[in-house]
Amino acid sequence: MSRFWITVLLLAGMSTAAVAVPTADSSRELAAIANAAERGNAGAELLLGLAYLEGRYGLKPDPSQAFRWIRAAAEGDQAYAQYRLGVLYQEGIGTARDLTQALRWWQRSAEQGVESAQLALGEYYLGHHGKKPDYRQAEHWLALAANQGNAQAQFQLGRMYRLGHGVPKDLQRGKTWLQRSAAQGQSDAIKLLHFLADVGDEASEVHEQTGEELKRRAASGDVEAEYQLALRYETGVWGVERNDRQALHWFQDAAAHGYPPALRALAHVYENGLLGVRRDPAQAAKLRERANRAGGQGG
Repeated sequence: MSRFWITVLLLAGMSTAAVAVPTADSSRELAAIANAAERGNAGAELLLGLAYLEGRYGLKPDPSQAFRWIRAAAEGDQAYAQYRLGVLYQEGIGTARDLTQALRWWQRSAEQGVESAQLALGEYYLGHHGKKPDYRQAEHWLALAANQGNAQAQFQLGRMYRLGHGVPKDLQRGKTWLQRSAAQGQSDAIKLLHFLADVGDEASEVHEQTGEELKRRAASGDVEAEYQLALRYETGVWGVERNDRQALHWFQDAAAHGYPPALRALAHVYENGLLGVRRDPAQAAKLRERANRAGGQGG
């Protein structure tokens, strides 16, 4: 049996394993796929839809044809096609953008065990598409995907437990999921674990605050908020517009309170002449020494 037909049979079944799509640019193979799709083979319909979506087998990308064939496969109860159809509706590819339809197809796919669909549902219920969060549903679907080894779901679930977002706060459980995600190379999990190691559990909650919340907390003298706000002004992320002057101001305020990460950040600023200050290696050395005395060695 050829690789193509093995793939079609796998796709037509109920397997939730990652889909292996042939890459050979073969007109004969494309003809076989198209013939099987015309006869209603759900696996072939999905293959043909993906070929139109991504321009495989020498086909010119055609979103409308991609939507047509992926929808046919999804309506034939092909689980992975149902997930991909949801993505097409989410992104408005080959059809009008429709989050209600996306949710419907992700639900059907997730119920068949497709981890990508479970992740999509989990993030939807976290409020990633402007919906009010439903943490019970988010936890349910993220846990299913996380237990299948999905690194992004593990990261999201870990954050929920670390911060008590809609679930009882459980620092160790959260850390375990973050570590499992980081072990797969998930960059956000790696960064968050480094951050937690640097500032500790209490400060981790500040990391998740919105820009406006941080500004209110920083203005009241919250040193962790001052530091986080400085980072956001420095980089222009998480709802704060980049502003070197404000970044320097809040780094200095946090450093004045003896906060080791802020002292090290300021040392880096003076070492390299950043944020509008003149390069001053001597001042950088003094700041690092203060950070070390405050118990902030490392980093």
